[in-house]
Amino acid sequence: MSGCHSKQCGVGSDELSFLPESVRKKVENHPCYSQEAHYFYARMHVAVAPACNIQCNYCNRKYDCANESRPGVVSELLTPEEAAKKVLAVAMEIPQMTVVGIAGPGDPLANPDKTFKTFELIKEKAPDIKLCLSTNGLNLLDYVDRIKELNVDHVTITINAISPETASKIYPWIFYNHKRYKGIDAAKILLERQYEGLKACVERNILVKINTVFVPEINGEDIEELSKKVKNMSAFLHNIMPYVEGDGTAFQKMGIKPPTPYQLKEIQEKIENYMSLMRHCRQCRADAVGLLGEDRGQEFTKDKISKFEIRYDPEFRKAIHGEIEKEREKVRKAREMLRFQEEGDKKVLVAVASKGNMLVNEHFGTAKEFLIYDKRYKVYTSQESYTLLSRFYILP
Repeated sequence: MSGCHSKQCGVGSDELSFLPESVRKKVENHPCYSQEAHYFYARMHVAVAPACNIQCNYCNRKYDCANESRPGVVSELLTPEEAAKKVLAVAMEIPQMTVVGIAGPGDPLANPDKTFKTFELIKEKAPDIKLCLSTNGLNLLDYVDRIKELNVDHVTITINAISPETASKIYPWIFYNHKRYKGIDAAKILLERQYEGLKACVERNILVKINTVFVPEINGEDIEELSKKVKNMSAFLHNIMPYVEGDGTAFQKMGIKPPTPYQLKEIQEKIENYMSLMRHCRQCRADAVGLLGEDRGQEFTKDKISKFEIRYDPEFRKAIHGEIEKEREKVRKAREMLRFQEEGDKKVLVAVASKGNMLVNEHFGTAKEFLIYDKRYKVYTSQESYTLLSRFYILP
């Protein structure tokens, strides 16, 4: 498979036109792989994988807050059967939900029986829903054929280093082949397995997104070379996420600080010169439900779902998606009509708060990001055009 390395892939409104048809179909309504799609389509994670085979110094999976958005956090664990029921319930209550992922709270491939049973049930009951998996990559090579067999078209691998020396500062230990490894030995095994897993996925035409947790004091010097390497290996997207200073983590106890917004923006802009970059990540909980940045997980607890009368209707969902695509096309056409710039235009920067659907629909006091637009006013026709320039994130 040839990955797409244009800056438009995964980040701009025109990215789909740059993709082969087979790839376009995989990403056009995936809110994580297409920036445009995340305004219109929702995702959900099902928390069926509690065990983990590595320890990360930025992770504390025991801490839970319903208002917190951080990977590894869940309010309740599910069995595969409970997860499948929850998927059907959410799919009817939020019909714009197109993607189900397993991302923890541990590692899905450290819990292979639960993970694959969940995927089997979802595939059987709701074959129109895309399947995703997020992993640290240690066991990925062992299960890549099973992943392909179940039509899991999207795999995210968290790779945080290119050198074992750096990786050893992030991972105090791994558990591999029934043995615990520490230090440089652990780091060498993990990195080798991660890159082998990436290669195996690409060879099977599975789209791969790389997540990297940016900890400036630890891996800031590695990230650019890491990005070049995964690009050369045909990873589809690279997502540079700021380290979140969670309570009780080893890094928090060491006094390691998260990156500033400027540091994050600086490293993202370096990488975006040659690698497709995901800029709209919300660092979702392992039980997140809804649009990115709008978690509705508390509406779908086990107690509440037990009272649902679930009648899964794929035709109803298909009709809703058809209406969404009509609205999406209107937005595209409007954008094209307003895309002009001429000398003598007056230029103004405008910041808006939005929580989805490309609308100004978020209160200033609760906004987590602002979209920065370049407004141009064409004097002799009294027309205005708006071009999205960037996003300004308010980090926790």
